[in-house]
Amino acid sequence: MRVADIALKVRSKNAGPFWVTVDIFCGSAVAFARLSRLPTAAIARVYGQPEQLLKRFDIAELNVIKISFPRPVVQGSREDRDMHGAQWAHLLAEMELGD
Repeated sequence: MRVADIALKVRSKNAGPFWVTVDIFCGSAVAFARLSRLPTAAIARVYGQPEQLLKRFDIAELNVIKISFPRPVVQGSREDRDMHGAQWAHLLAEMELGD
């Protein structure tokens, strides 16, 4: 089972020119409980980031998990292939759950 099979929506966006934020909208407390068990280390591996650089916020009141990490290149630079940060969500949405 993938994250996208449980989450209501997974989206990503810029969090300034140096960071990307991925939001997992769980849709229910049950989905939030299951998805909040995702190890931060596994998410860091999906994005090729050291775990200590990820910022993670599990917001139970909203059934949302927010993950932010540094962009590999500055937004708008010549090497930037996703100016709006919208494509990062798909990597997490397709992540297989371990349980």
